[in-house]
Amino acid sequence: MNILLWHVHGSWTTAFVQGPHSYLVPVTADRGPDGLGRARTFEWPESVREVAVGELRHTPVDLVVLQRPHEWELAERWLGRRPGRDVPAVYLEHNAPAGAVPDTRHPFADRPDLTLVHVTHFNRLFWDNGGTRTVVIEHGVVDPGHLYTGRLPRAAVVVNDPVRRGRFTGTDLLPGLAEAAPLDVFGMRTEGLAAHLGLPADRCRAQDLPQRDLHAAMAERRLYLHPVRWTSLGLSLLEAMHLGMPVVTLATTEAVEAVPAGAGVLSTRPEELARAARHYVNEPQAAAEDGARARQAALERYGLKRFLDDWERLFSEVRS
Repeated sequence: MNILLWHVHGSWTTAFVQGPHSYLVPVTADRGPDGLGRARTFEWPESVREVAVGELRHTPVDLVVLQRPHEWELAERWLGRRPGRDVPAVYLEHNAPAGAVPDTRHPFADRPDLTLVHVTHFNRLFWDNGGTRTVVIEHGVVDPGHLYTGRLPRAAVVVNDPVRRGRFTGTDLLPGLAEAAPLDVFGMRTEGLAAHLGLPADRCRAQDLPQRDLHAAMAERRLYLHPVRWTSLGLSLLEAMHLGMPVVTLATTEAVEAVPAGAGVLSTRPEELARAARHYVNEPQAAAEDGARARQAALERYGLKRFLDDWERLFSEVRS
């Protein structure tokens, strides 16, 4: 089967393209947001093929996975076929709603011609989906292996654009947490974070790390800290658990479902997160034991086979 999808979310797509199909990703001359083509920082199989926009109209496509509202119009214009009518289509929603959250209506609410796929049960609950058929296919992660050493008594944090995103990502909580455990913040656009927070360099080190180096760097830190207030479910949290890291996490959005007892600490109280971070820094054996439980829980719930099997079932349904 030929599946058309845009390169929007590198980590999620890396898991999705491990399936048995051919995956067509549009590519434009400028490799802009609507035509990034293949990933350059993630390892994708050869079954992921770049297709120039001008060739799509003549390319067999069996199913379209939409991930942004404007992709509906792009797909219809570039394929010469209407998603949901001329070619089966699903809309994948990566994000939790923003704005007036209890009343946030999904852009594809009340659409009888497609299926709306949420990546967490929290997202499905909080979006107003109207009458559109909805399903939840929880994340899957390509297992990086049990790489945890925890040799550095520091906390790993993974967040993109923490200065601009501020309270969404819990950036304002980092000064208090840095008193309990020195932080190494990885991601994109992290420059100037310590100065922005007024923290000395040894308490908050920020680095824009390439994806290929991220897991090894995370696994050297004693714990993973997830201070995000409002998001879907950060794949970095699930990746940290796969690595065998104990996790210290704000008990918000889907995190309360993802982190079971014994795999780390969940709380809505920043002071409790600080206490947990301090405990793991000072007790490496406890950190390793909780990290091992975190890995087992992640493999069971967010393993790649379950993820791909769920998608295969949905493909069969929407194409029948």
